[in-house]
Amino acid sequence: MTAPVRESLSGLDLRAEIDRLRKERNAVILAHYYQKPEIQDLADFVGDSLELSRKAAETDADVIAFCGVKFMAETAKILSPEKIVVLPDMDAGCSLEDSCPPEQFARFRAQHPDHIALTYINCSAAVKALSDIIVTSSSAETIIGQIPEDQKIIFGPDRHLGGYLNRKFGREMLLWPGVCIVHEAFSETELLKLKAQHPGAPVAAHPECPPHIVDHADYVGSTSGILQFAKTFPGDTLIVATEPHIIHQMEKALPEKNFIGAPGADGNCNCNICPYMALNTMEKLYIALRDLEPRIELDEELRLAAKKSLDRMLEMASGTVGKGDLGRA
Repeated sequence: MTAPVRESLSGLDLRAEIDRLRKERNAVILAHYYQKPEIQDLADFVGDSLELSRKAAETDADVIAFCGVKFMAETAKILSPEKIVVLPDMDAGCSLEDSCPPEQFARFRAQHPDHIALTYINCSAAVKALSDIIVTSSSAETIIGQIPEDQKIIFGPDRHLGGYLNRKFGREMLLWPGVCIVHEAFSETELLKLKAQHPGAPVAAHPECPPHIVDHADYVGSTSGILQFAKTFPGDTLIVATEPHIIHQMEKALPEKNFIGAPGADGNCNCNICPYMALNTMEKLYIALRDLEPRIELDEELRLAAKKSLDRMLEMASGTVGKGDLGRA
C-alpha cells in the first residue's frame, strides 16, 4: 500500500499540506521520540507517550494526530474522549502489547487473586481495564515504592522492566513474559566493543533492555530521562541504549556532543529501530488529517475502566494515595 500512496501524493508539498490541515482541523500533532526526525520536527509536541497524551488533553484541539503506536493513541483517547484521535497507520502496534492478549491476561489474573496488577503502559486499553495501577518507565519506581512489601504483585507485560524493578527494590513480582523487540536486540558483546572504543563514555539505557545491557549502564531511565541525562552528563560522548531516533533530540539540544546508538547483534544492523514506529510517514499523516482516518474508537465502559488504572497511577505519582488505598480496582 505504501508505494501507491507515495505515487499519488508525489506532487504535494506534504509539510505545507499538513500545516494547512492542522489549522483547518484544529488539530494537534504529537510525535513520540522514536519517530523519524522529519515527523518530530513538524510536531506540536515531542515526548514520551503519556506526557504527550496529557499535553494534548490540555489543548483546545478538536483532533489529535498521534504519530506513535496504537496503545499510545488509545491512551490519548482515554484521556480526551471528546476529541477525534487519529493514528497515521493502524498497524503501528507494539511487541509488548502483542505479547499480552487481554483474554490471557484476565485468565492469569484469575489464577492469582491475591495479587494486584501493576501494568506497564505499553499495553492495550483492554489490558489497562483489567489492571489496578498503570506505570510508565518514569513513574514505576515512585509507585512501587508506595506498595506494601507484603502485597503480592503481577507485573506485565515487560519482564525486563519488571525484573529491573524486582532487583532494585528487592521485590518478587510475578512477571508476564513480554519483551520489547527493540530493546531485546542490543548486543552485550558489541556494546563492550563500543565502550572499549570510547573509554570513559557513559552508557544510558532504557529499563526495557535485558539485564546484560542494563548492568553496563551508568544511567537507567525512561526515554525522557535519558534525554535529560544527555543534557547534564559532564563528558562529550554518550552511548545510548534505546531506540536511536531519540538521538535526533539530543543532537538538536547539544550539537557539540557526540551521541552513539548502542549496536545490535552484528554491530551495524538496524534491528534497534522500532519497525512499528517506522510505519508512520509524512504521507500517512497527511491522509490521516485529510480523512480523519484511521480513527481510534473506544467503548465508553472500557474507556472508563482503563482510565481508572491510569488515574490511580497519576495519583500515586503525585503522592496523593496512601498505602491503605491500594486494593484491587
